[in-house]
Amino acid sequence: MTNSLELECPALKVARHKIERVGCAYFNARRQIGDSSGVERSDSDEKLAGAGEDVDISYLKSLDPKEWKDQDHYSVLGLGKLRYEASDDDIRRAYRRMVLQHHPDKRKAKGEEVITDDDYFTCITKAYEILGTSKTRRSYDSVDPEFDDAFPTQTDIESNYFNSFNKYFNLNARWSEKAEVPPFGEVDAKREEVERFYNFWYDFKSWREFSYLDEEDKEKGQDRDERRWIEKENKVARIKRKKEEMTRIRALVDLAYNNDKRIQRFKQEEKDRKAAAKRAKMDAAQAQKDEQVRAVREAALAKEKAEKAEQKRIEQIRIEREQQKKVLKKERKTLRDKVKDCKYYAKNDKDQLKHMEGTEKICETFSLSELQALNKAMETKGRESFVAALQTAEKKIAAELEELNMAQKKKEAISTPKTGVKEVKKGEVWSNENVQLLIKAVNLFPAGTAQRWDVIATFINQHCNGAAGVVTARDVLNKAKALQNSDHSKSTLKTHANEAAFQSFEKSKKEVQTTNDITLGDTPTESKENVKQNGGVHVNNQQQKQQQQQAEPKQNGVASTAPTPTTNGVASKTWTKEEQALLEQAMKTYPTTTPERWDCIAACIPNRSKKDCLRRVKELVELVNSKKEAQAAVK
Repeated sequence: MTNSLELECPALKVARHKIERVGCAYFNARRQIGDSSGVERSDSDEKLAGAGEDVDISYLKSLDPKEWKDQDHYSVLGLGKLRYEASDDDIRRAYRRMVLQHHPDKRKAKGEEVITDDDYFTCITKAYEILGTSKTRRSYDSVDPEFDDAFPTQTDIESNYFNSFNKYFNLNARWSEKAEVPPFGEVDAKREEVERFYNFWYDFKSWREFSYLDEEDKEKGQDRDERRWIEKENKVARIKRKKEEMTRIRALVDLAYNNDKRIQRFKQEEKDRKAAAKRAKMDAAQAQKDEQVRAVREAALAKEKAEKAEQKRIEQIRIEREQQKKVLKKERKTLRDKVKDCKYYAKNDKDQLKHMEGTEKICETFSLSELQALNKAMETKGRESFVAALQTAEKKIAAELEELNMAQKKKEAISTPKTGVKEVKKGEVWSNENVQLLIKAVNLFPAGTAQRWDVIATFINQHCNGAAGVVTARDVLNKAKALQNSDHSKSTLKTHANEAAFQSFEKSKKEVQTTNDITLGDTPTESKENVKQNGGVHVNNQQQKQQQQQAEPKQNGVASTAPTPTTNGVASKTWTKEEQALLEQAMKTYPTTTPERWDCIAACIPNRSKKDCLRRVKELVELVNSKKEAQAAVK
């Protein structure tokens, strides 16, 4: 309860201030403004007085307390005009007024018959329970029966587009989680404002939820499982209604966007802008092309002009040369005629011959100016000038000869190789030893080895005596191709290799016949028989291997003509894959700590002695070390 007072002072004027009454002043003012029914009046009551706060008693009596969920709670409390705009204070005061007017005790006091179990006052109480709590009121506002979910018709859109959509967007703006909702705008709105409006509504976030429409109340469940099931069903129904609501909002926004003349204008402007940019780009490209054509044309004209000028200059030089030649020819003729007329200024026949030759030397060595000066001098001095010119011509010839000799000596000095450098012919590089090393290296480093030909060249340079010179990767590759494509029937290398292989075969045959007498696990009688059988079979195997070695023309691109390796003058038997596998397995089985290790290893390999096993391991170690050295040298 407030009042306004205005205090005036001669020196200072104070503005109006609202003062709230308390105590006795408050109760006196309340009695003065109270109505006959004793209901307190407030600013909200005055606002409701114009909105029809009086509720028709017949409407209240028509309400069914059992169907309270379907009633309009705002209308029951007399807030049908304010609805969601009503404040909490308005709801409290409206409920208080309804209680004072329609409470069963009040009506009984007036003599009205009241049925307690089926009285409409229960609907008033339920309306206040729903609207008096913010959570339940929000749930009811989400399904407000007075809210219009419809869209504007096509007639409304065509006749009054902006007013129609302004109305519907303002209605739906109440559901926005954000307080600031951009306006729909008018026909002259800027592009940024329109884009901000549609971006907001396309990303619209609504607080509207549909828990009020739940078919079952989970609190009515008899146990926990039933309550969980009810909650799950209610959640599914809410999500479905929420999706339908968002689809409705999106459809409204799409409808507005598709019929918005401003969007069509903006699209046309953008289209015109792109077309103008494209046209400007094409014009720029055309201008650039025209400029290039003009530059090419000008360059061609300039080139043509330069060529014409050059041709003119060359022609002028040619003409001048021709004129000089004519003048020179004339001067030479003049000189010859003068000397001839004077009988070559000779005292005898010998001088005459000498002077004739000298005349030609003067004509060949003297320039035009010199000839002209000589002809002029001969008119006065005669023999004296001619003899001096002859001496000058001989000096010029001598100087030219000296210069030619010096140039020839310089050329010979440059072409002559330096002393101490030995020139090696390509044929001398590939001696018999180097060819054997090439064949061995090709077999040792097969195709697929990294930098194969460099590795092979390094291997040959490491193992040759060095007298034949250094071998390069290019030399190795060319020699390998030559060996691959050559006719081995005419080569003496294959003959020597076959002879060496046959000698090795003979030695190995003798060794087999003398060393096969001892076999593991055989009786003396059986060993003698095995000597004959194994010896015969061994010879056949050796012959077959020798024939295969001779018949095999190529291996990895190079003819394999290497002889069978020998150790201490005795040819060793070739190790098969099975024997190699047995050797590797035996070395794994018997480590270095095993006593009599090599005897155990030899016992695991038939027809192989301890010495053979040691020799084979040594060969493999040398082979691996050679490979590593060759590859390390290349890297």
